[in-house]
Amino acid sequence: MKKLALSALTMIALGTVFVTGCKSKKEVKAPKGEVEVSVPCSGPDFFTTNKFFRANSIGESEDQVVSKKKALTNARNELAQAIQTTVKTVTDNYVNSREMNNREEVEERFESLNREVVDQTISGVRTICEKLMKTAEGRYKTYIAIELSADELVSKYNERISKDERLKIDYDYEKFKETFEKEMEKMGNN
Repeated sequence: MKKLALSALTMIALGTVFVTGCKSKKEVKAPKGEVEVSVPCSGPDFFTTNKFFRANSIGESEDQVVSKKKALTNARNELAQAIQTTVKTVTDNYVNSREMNNREEVEERFESLNREVVDQTISGVRTICEKLMKTAEGRYKTYIAIELSADELVSKYNERISKDERLKIDYDYEKFKETFEKEMEKMGNN
């Protein structure tokens, strides 16, 4: 009976050590003199993925509305730049894969189209996070994160290209979409 009680106690003790050991996490200490800063509306949940372009920003002003406008304008500019860079890469890859005879003209027309579509589409962004803070100095600080659907962007490109007779001749929607999705996958993995 004593052996059974001792075995049971040993099992409980080992189980407790095991469970406690699994629960404990090593706490990473910041270097001396440094403090981790948590910025609202930023971090992995607000990164661009293979489905959404995302951007975030901060705006500060003595006026609450102006702080929001600054944050939104900065975020939209960041989003537009990311889209333009991605679409430029997609266009280059698409034109190369298609081996078009009028390559230079097609690239020029795509660049022009890129600006038009980004300007048109950027108005369709969706706010996914917004935090308003008041600083110790009494100023307003707005943190904002926005996103734009990659599918919506491709759809707008398709719609716009379909209206351009010259581009339409050499345009293959499925090939363009495939090239675009490959580029978005790369962004989602970064």
